[in-house]
Amino acid sequence: MSILTFLIIAVSINMLMFIPAFIFKTDKLTDISYAVTFTVVSFLGLILGDFTVPKLALFMMILAWSIRLGAYLLIRIKKIGRDKRFDGMRENFFRFFKFWFFQGISVWVILLPSMFFFNHDKNLSYYVYVGFVIWLAGLIIESFADAQKYKFINNPENEGKWIDSGLWKYSRHPNYFGEIMVWVGVYIFVLSGIDLEEAFFGLLSPMYISFIILFISGIPLLEKGADKRWGDDPAYREYKRKTSPLILLPKKD
Repeated sequence: MSILTFLIIAVSINMLMFIPAFIFKTDKLTDISYAVTFTVVSFLGLILGDFTVPKLALFMMILAWSIRLGAYLLIRIKKIGRDKRFDGMRENFFRFFKFWFFQGISVWVILLPSMFFFNHDKNLSYYVYVGFVIWLAGLIIESFADAQKYKFINNPENEGKWIDSGLWKYSRHPNYFGEIMVWVGVYIFVLSGIDLEEAFFGLLSPMYISFIILFISGIPLLEKGADKRWGDDPAYREYKRKTSPLILLPKKD
């Protein structure tokens, strides 16, 4: 299947999910659509090309990530009811449409190296093992970080506090660190199975997700909200000064 066809499918899935999301002004479909698009596109890549065990392994890696993320985000949105990111957006057709449209494109960009891999049948190197280990470590870090934060937030004793325990003791955003590791791992996993030109363009995947997290809708938004809420608290400022913003590191002195 051509890379352009994958793009059309990814965008189409999100456009279909956009319709009920806009009609009912709900945020409960956004993250489900995101996870489902990854699953559908990678599944089509698996079944429409020549079947190999490494391709099945790649699909299972993406599927495991999708199920974990989709389940967590669905539980979270059911709990909180709405996503503050969409306040003032879900009522505006064009602004909401633009988000959903670019969500489909984002899935396509992140899956670029995987789509190249599904279209090949080449001999692989030890890179697949290195990539798998990095992917697995990222998934574990992301899963534990999300679980720790969810448990912390839903404990009434922690109302009005920020989380600084577990993995959050060593990073202010360990879940995002795990997310970046997941897609770096996927890229390395497929690296020996794609052409040099494809490897070059496939770099867009880890670069894109890292850019979004570091500079657009990930860390900047959360840091801004945290500064607004606790910025006047000396204890929070000390936590922020001592704790790495992303990578898991020992606290600074």
